[in-house]
Amino acid sequence: MKITSIKSSAIICFLLLITGSLTVHSQSMTDMNGNVYKTSKLGVQEWSASNLNVTKFRNGDVIPEAKTKEEWIKAGADEKPAWCYFKNDPANGFKYGKLYNWYAVNDKRGLAPNGWRIPVTADWMKFVKNLLGVDYAGPKLKSIQGWKSKNGVDKIGYKALPAGIRDEKGDFYFMGTVSQWWTNSEPVEVSKSNLIFSVKLNDNTTEVSYEKMKKENGLSVRCVRNLK
Repeated sequence: MKITSIKSSAIICFLLLITGSLTVHSQSMTDMNGNVYKTSKLGVQEWSASNLNVTKFRNGDVIPEAKTKEEWIKAGADEKPAWCYFKNDPANGFKYGKLYNWYAVNDKRGLAPNGWRIPVTADWMKFVKNLLGVDYAGPKLKSIQGWKSKNGVDKIGYKALPAGIRDEKGDFYFMGTVSQWWTNSEPVEVSKSNLIFSVKLNDNTTEVSYEKMKKENGLSVRCVRNLK
């Protein structure tokens, strides 16, 4: 009986050690502003569990804020990075994060913190597939609160909120009904395209959809890294 007890204790200690090692890298992500984000693990991927809210690139350079329609339109026309709050209200940034044009996402100075990256389409597809695919993954990603339809179950702690978008003309839409994130993947086109793949959740569906968006639009951003 003593031998069995010793073996059982050793097994428990071993399991605790393994569990601890698995959670070391699933605690948080810190951006260049010092903002700390909880993270969510699924399979070999780890994702930020809230939208990016950073104002600096990885090298410390400031990302310009577009506070007016004119500034937003000019940044897009000049193919320059820009961010904004929904309706230019900082209170929305605290809850929903910032909206970025794709030029900020794709900038070589790096929008994601060290060790992290902006997901490409393949990252999203793997993520969604592990949640039973595009037809059913939506509620599992949505926050339990914040959606008008109240269909979120937040199965893995991803906590998607309907942050809305900004279009290329500087107008704001869909807060309360849409979450939409950039990928860092351009569609395969015969000629040069101004379109980028995005990932979208709608309030009244269970689907996850992939949509092409103009680079000048303002969408939310999540970060990802591989655990293996």
